[in-house]
Amino acid sequence: MHLVASERIKLFSIATPWVCGLFALVALAFPAALTALTATESRLPPTVASTQFGYQLALVAVLVLGALAVTSEYHSGTIHGTFQAVPGRTPVLLAKAALVAGYAFGIGEAAAFAAWLVARVLASDADLALDSAADWTIVAGTGPVFALAAVCGVGVGLLARHTAGAVAVLVAYPLMAENVVQLIPRAGEAIHRWLPLNAATKFLSGTGEANAGRDGGNAAVLSDSPLPPAWALAYFGAFAALLLAAGITRARRQDA
Repeated sequence: MHLVASERIKLFSIATPWVCGLFALVALAFPAALTALTATESRLPPTVASTQFGYQLALVAVLVLGALAVTSEYHSGTIHGTFQAVPGRTPVLLAKAALVAGYAFGIGEAAAFAAWLVARVLASDADLALDSAADWTIVAGTGPVFALAAVCGVGVGLLARHTAGAVAVLVAYPLMAENVVQLIPRAGEAIHRWLPLNAATKFLSGTGEANAGRDGGNAAVLSDSPLPPAWALAYFGAFAALLLAAGITRARRQDA
């Protein structure tokens, strides 16, 4: 527990977690407010899924948070003292990943429920009650997804070590790379079905029950992952664990 406490002090002594947390909150709440206010013009009634329309931008903030928790230490040089205090390196890196994941879980739950609440207040006539498993999953499930995404960010940070490179990868991948893969002739769609963030989307959105059965519209496009939602989350978790393991392996084998 003392490792987690020391990592907590280091993490929250910089502005990164507060800025990323605020960005994630705004990224989810602002689009939710817009979809609620423009429902009449768009002729698409708000749904529980539409309240989470800003999920992807918020996810980017969480990925970047995980990476910066690592690269900021490499940049400042404090990682040397950390590794001198814990020569095995693995325990302290696991503590860092656990702390960032826990914080990301809190961000995800707070931002997702805040977005839902904003939409419910602004569109009081819409049916936005959480009265099904799909409704609860797409809102409350944001926390677990963000926690695993933060672990992915830590893994990428350990592999890249440099802030610019890690941030570039973690911004470009969710916003562009997985969609571009679909353009690969013949194999693109088959590859896309098994990409990690596509699996996370499958867990959250399922088959569209929380969006009145619609695919897209004022909510995210549904995932084409062949996995059931629960297995899709497990798949994303396995990917996060592998990425973290790769990062820890590099940190153990190379000098800081």
